Amino acid sequence: MIYLGIAIGVLVLLLLVLIGIYNNLVTYRNHYKNAFAQIDVQLKRRYDLIPNLVETAKGYLKHEREALENVTKARYEAMAKAGVAAASPGDAAAMAGLATAEGALTGALGRLFAIFENYPDLKANQTMMSLMEELRSTENKVAFARQAFNDAVMAYNILREKFPNNIVAGMFGFTEAKLLEATESAEERKAPKVQF
Repeated sequence: MIYLGIAIGVLVLLLLVLIGIYNNLVTYRNHYKNAFAQIDVQLKRRYDLIPNLVETAKGYLKHEREALENVTKARYEAMAKAGVAAASPGDAAAMAGLATAEGALTGALGRLFAIFENYPDLKANQTMMSLMEELRSTENKVAFARQAFNDAVMAYNILREKFPNNIVAGMFGFTEAKLLEATESAEERKAPKVQF
């Protein structure tokens, strides 16, 4: 009778440990999903600002249609990839697709902003200045949200890989989450050369 009580006690203890590990994995997985939701909110704000920016610029940039079309096309592609990523944050393919699309959009916007430099009237336009400032602010918020997401993914992956959590994670299908990484080429990552 004593051995049966000890065996039941050990089983209950193991069950409690299993439940605790499972609950921690769920908590950390939900943290990174929430962190991605914050990125998604900022990306949607960014996507909403871009059409206003393009519309404001159209009147000034009659000869720069290609740049405006590239921004619009890149925006739609990024929105589509963001939708896929929002459905499964942490999925390797979804994160890679989003990072690539966001890189293309950032590049298209950068080229558009470079064109703006050639149009002093456009740069002086109050609506354009306001939109560009909002877009810069949103870009900063996206960067902070990405950092929070990557931190949450890292914490989840560390928890998932620790023993005995890795056994429970394998039993219940807690897969590795992927970071949202920049897709800049090696050329883009180089520090600019400043010459006087």
